[in-house]
Amino acid sequence: MHSPGGLRERLRGLVSVVVDASNLHLLTSRALRVNKPDASILIAFGKASVPMARAAVELLGDRIEGGVVVIPKWRKAEKIDGLEVIRASHPVPDEDSLRAGEAVVEWAKSSAGKGLIVLVSGGGSALVEKPQPGLTIDDIVEATRQLLYSGANIHEINTVRKHLSLVKGGWLAKHASPGPVYGFYASDVPGDRLESIASGPTVPDPTTYGDALRVVDKYGLRDKMPERVIEVLEEGLRGLRPETPKPGDAVFSNVSNRLVASNLDVLRRLASFLEGQGYNTIILTSRLDGESREAGRVLASIALEAYERGIPVETPAALILGGETTVTVRNPGGKGGRNQELALAWLASVDYWLGGDGVMGLLAMDTDGIDGNSDAAGAIVVSGDSNELRLRRLDPGEYLNSNNSYEALKAIDGLIVTGPLDSNLNSVVVVLVEKGSGDGSRGFRD
Repeated sequence: MHSPGGLRERLRGLVSVVVDASNLHLLTSRALRVNKPDASILIAFGKASVPMARAAVELLGDRIEGGVVVIPKWRKAEKIDGLEVIRASHPVPDEDSLRAGEAVVEWAKSSAGKGLIVLVSGGGSALVEKPQPGLTIDDIVEATRQLLYSGANIHEINTVRKHLSLVKGGWLAKHASPGPVYGFYASDVPGDRLESIASGPTVPDPTTYGDALRVVDKYGLRDKMPERVIEVLEEGLRGLRPETPKPGDAVFSNVSNRLVASNLDVLRRLASFLEGQGYNTIILTSRLDGESREAGRVLASIALEAYERGIPVETPAALILGGETTVTVRNPGGKGGRNQELALAWLASVDYWLGGDGVMGLLAMDTDGIDGNSDAAGAIVVSGDSNELRLRRLDPGEYLNSNNSYEALKAIDGLIVTGPLDSNLNSVVVVLVEKGSGDGSRGFRD
């Protein structure tokens, strides 16, 4: 059985496995070779737009006549042969996102008779924007902030954003009509629903203005949103604004959308690797969602069940999950992210119930290398780390309640810092559980 220190190093070794499995240059090349798009205009946007665009240019060469690539501002300036490159803001849009939106729409309109390749990855909703008439970028910025802080999941957030935009929710396909349009999507959303990835710019949108208003009301945002945002949604509900293009719309008759890669691809690679390391592996889900701290506590209970009773898998066990949890921000001045909150909540729960027995650890990281508002990709913790926090007079509960998990994890050297990565396939969680009591005789504390 590994010591806590040895287990920590083993978990750190998994970071490179996650990075390699998330290589979107390789995965995009593979998808383009299989599907062979007949097109000469290229648009790419999202956190992984650079590796995806480079893969297309390398494979298709002189067939690409032009296009635009939109990248996050935290990336250094890039040059991609024959393509315009625009840097815009994420996770909240800015004026450059408007410039990117105009460029994307113009290139889409210019593709008539030439064919259009659209390479989409997570983060595209903020990077590219063309607001509905009557809305300003300030309206979009404030609406985005309210949604991100509310605890709404990505499907709900994008339901609203699609109905404030003329590039999301299938609108880009409409601008390029009659096509052909080839959409290639790298999924950063649980369930890999194409209409939610970067708000599905070339995908039929099944949601409505009514759905968007229900999200607003569910999270009590009606009085927090800009008045013009609510007016647009209500006008749409009354039929005074056109709906997003829907399934069955003729605009999609010459549109082909495909999934390039997903979180599940990364989970499968991790499972294969850990089986080779002697672990009994189980992929629990690629659709993990909900409040981060609650997800952490649930994962703690599953890890303890494996340690105590060999359920759902015998020890040594590797519990593997992916998805995108959410954080309800109570303290905007705190520092951290969804993976860091999950890790800290998991640690507090595991250490309470183990009472010093057992060895288990958790890795939680985002494949894009950025977790929340921090410079960390996520965190690694092992059972017993709570003792180190107590020695430093740090209370995990206080740091969770103030959305300040980063500072607690930094104090115990628990942060994963990779820098921004050329991928965006959602978050990955791995729980390693060393050999447990096995007979179920060691009861929990009262």
